[in-house]
Amino acid sequence: MKGNKITASILLLSVLVCTFFTGKAFKEMWEKDLIVQGDGVTEIRMLSDYNPSIKGTAGDTEVYVMKGAKDGASMLVLGGTHANEPSGYLTAVTLIENAQIEEGTLYVIPRANNSAFTHNDPQEGAPQFFEIATESGIRRFTFGSRATNPIHQWPDPDVYVHSSGQKLSGSETRNLNRGYPGDKNGSFTEQICFGIAELIRTEKITMEMDLHEASPEYPVINALVSHEKAMNISSMAIIDLQLQGINMGIEPSPVNLRGLSHRELGDATETLAMLMETANPSQGRLRGKTNEELILTGKDKFYEKAFKAGRLYVPFDSLGHPLEVRVGRQIVGILSVAKAYSDQNEANLIIKNLPAYDDIVENGVGAYLN
Repeated sequence: MKGNKITASILLLSVLVCTFFTGKAFKEMWEKDLIVQGDGVTEIRMLSDYNPSIKGTAGDTEVYVMKGAKDGASMLVLGGTHANEPSGYLTAVTLIENAQIEEGTLYVIPRANNSAFTHNDPQEGAPQFFEIATESGIRRFTFGSRATNPIHQWPDPDVYVHSSGQKLSGSETRNLNRGYPGDKNGSFTEQICFGIAELIRTEKITMEMDLHEASPEYPVINALVSHEKAMNISSMAIIDLQLQGINMGIEPSPVNLRGLSHRELGDATETLAMLMETANPSQGRLRGKTNEELILTGKDKFYEKAFKAGRLYVPFDSLGHPLEVRVGRQIVGILSVAKAYSDQNEANLIIKNLPAYDDIVENGVGAYLN
């Protein structure tokens, strides 16, 4: 009997110790990453300014406003729609810390689904954070989840019925990019979507760019997905990218696939809605070990084999798809879209002080973080 009590006490103590350290690690993700306000930022608002129902919740998030000296066109850039797609997040941060606007206004939301940054996907073995070296030291960034944290929205239904009537898997109810145009009184995720749509309507934002990544085996990759209203400027932007030696495809937004930003925001508002995808092996199903190295370098021997077997939609060799290449593609993609719009309209959006694609690839993302 005495031995049983000792064994039970040891087991109980072990459980308490494990619970303490795992709980501490879990709560550590609730701390927001450092984002340094660049000289081009003229104002910081909150998304709850446009939907008060999310004020004080994990869905509320910063909206960085960069207004130029001259009025002109405007663009909203969404990073962090899916918090396990780091290039969109880092591209948004790079814009905030570097961009200078000469004409027009740039709005940037780096953590569009802020709740998704407070956890990561179970059973995926993914790291919680990754680090980037900068001139001022090491910067740490969160590697979160594709979906809203279930502690903020639960339970998932067996079937998620979108407001259009389309039926999706129940877990998609926490996917920000299936919840548009949103609902002020809907689910937690739909309320965030509503706030973003209301921001676009209130500020009469000209263009919207949602930054994403996709696994190398996904057919829509290294592409600009465009609502039909935006197809003209998207086409011109793609030509500009091709002339710069950057291979980017163009995809029309499917009319019958509901809930996505490039469809619903284009339908529900006057904005020219677009979405950009880059190749991210760290979220693919064919990957090897999921670690910080994979997130940063994009190198994976299993994806090299998959490419040789003809199973991928992008080239994949020993160079992989490093983070700096993915961020570089999105930076230059945003600039090309802004240029295409300005070339075809009287109102301009002129963005300055951003690194060129080759400079980002050569110097790394950290060279342009404060």
